[in-house]
Amino acid sequence: MSGNFNITRAARAIVRVTDLNAARDFYVNGLGFIETESDDTFIYLRGLEERGHHSYVLKKADQPGVEVISYKVTTEEDLDNLADKLMEKGMQPKWFEKGSQRALDRSFRVQDVSGIPVEFFCTMDTVERMLQRYDQYKGSKMQRIDHFNCMVPDVEKAYDFYIKELGYACSEYTATKDEDIWAAWLHRKPTVHDVAFMNGKGPRLHHVGFWLNDPMSIIDTCDVLASLGYGDNIERGPGRHGLSNAFFLYLRDPDGNRVELYTGDYFTGDSDFEPIRWDLDDPQRATFWGHKAPDSWFNEAMEFVDSNTGERITVEDAKLDQRKPNFIV
Repeated sequence: MSGNFNITRAARAIVRVTDLNAARDFYVNGLGFIETESDDTFIYLRGLEERGHHSYVLKKADQPGVEVISYKVTTEEDLDNLADKLMEKGMQPKWFEKGSQRALDRSFRVQDVSGIPVEFFCTMDTVERMLQRYDQYKGSKMQRIDHFNCMVPDVEKAYDFYIKELGYACSEYTATKDEDIWAAWLHRKPTVHDVAFMNGKGPRLHHVGFWLNDPMSIIDTCDVLASLGYGDNIERGPGRHGLSNAFFLYLRDPDGNRVELYTGDYFTGDSDFEPIRWDLDDPQRATFWGHKAPDSWFNEAMEFVDSNTGERITVEDAKLDQRKPNFIV
């Protein structure tokens, strides 16, 4: 709880794609997302475990990009109080009334201190939970959305805002010898993270992370993608991170948007939990075991789009020296 509002968890993302049919084949046939509904502009996807209408939205556009990442709050009062809090900080929430976005009740969007377009909402339409519809399990047997990973020019600025103003907690972080925060994993739900902030040119979205049941689901994903002709879309993994302990696989969709398939992290809900510090020079923090990541994984990320203007949000160079190894989890 922070002040008089309660942010619950990472909840959805809207990602732009140039070809809805190609995107559908990758996400539904390849990864096993449930397609809740679609039209000529949107495909609304969810995991088997999720009872919300969607957690991942594919939006047709001329160029790929990310429109917004979203968090759920507990009550409508929380939503109003949070908007008031952000206005006190000089931000200008843009409200969307019920019916203006598919399946959402009231919501608002705002650019955070790093320039990331974030959205907050309380209520989403519910649909059938498919958890025990084992006849629908295919691809990665996708379960639920888990987290966002963002590259920002000033990690400490983002860290301070989300911790002090929004009530997030830190599970793990990477620090330099001078104790500058190079990366931080922050959470609202009692797992390792709902959002991670990484040192780098930004704001950009490195990936959206989705939770799977077990490591074998990730192995199965590789087999299914290869059989469908998507073998080259596997960018990194399988492997295990030291930081977060996650068993992982990174993929690029047909437009280059990156998702992480993720399992094996741990509970962080105890009141006496203490953040784990990793040294920047420790090679096991990013890769406990597994092959070296390709250059694209270090250097490429998804650009955010201003939903008002349609223009890409300007990125800035990192505050800390980017010549150091920029390992992202």
